Amino acid sequence: MTAQPTRPGARARIAASIGVLGVAAAVAGLGTFGTFTDSTTPVITEMASGVLSIELSKAADAATLSLFDNGTFLAGDSESSAIDLVNSGTVPLSQMRLTSVATQSSVLDSDTGNGLQLTVESCSEEWDLREAGWHCAGTTTPFYDGPIVLDEALVGAAGLAPGQVDHLLLTASLPGTTEADLVRGATSALDFTFFATQRNGAPR
Repeated sequence: MTAQPTRPGARARIAASIGVLGVAAAVAGLGTFGTFTDSTTPVITEMASGVLSIELSKAADAATLSLFDNGTFLAGDSESSAIDLVNSGTVPLSQMRLTSVATQSSVLDSDTGNGLQLTVESCSEEWDLREAGWHCAGTTTPFYDGPIVLDEALVGAAGLAPGQVDHLLLTASLPGTTEADLVRGATSALDFTFFATQRNGAPR
């Protein structure tokens, strides 16, 4: 199983010149007329397009940036992996999504009831790895609980705002009710991908 960073957006830079028109004024004095004009120095305004970029990074206590290193499940087993999802761009996002697809399929991913299940949650602080497993000292937010093949929006993710981080914990599990004969010898390979969508443009 692999986790893939999403692609960064392109940066653009625009320069614009704003000129203020000087209005001529007629002044009468001593039988003569003088015409005066004035104008301001052009103001150079720099404008830049926003950068759309999200990145995956290793959680503080994680050994590697990977998911489910053990990869072998018996009925009732579960394995958790912590990763950080960072909005490294400069623009707010309207949506962040997590998708997974089976590049090698078996009953482990095709049977949505007896196959592998996935939960995704975030912590307002960094996940702390202890003997009993991963611990959140802050507030947890659940994002998903269901079959391991998914396409799900991370509603309320902190990373919708530029510069913010979602400390994510993904837990894969095989239900304890799954019969051994059903999954014996089954192997699945899964790709997990996070997607970001920038917010809609608006007048400012």
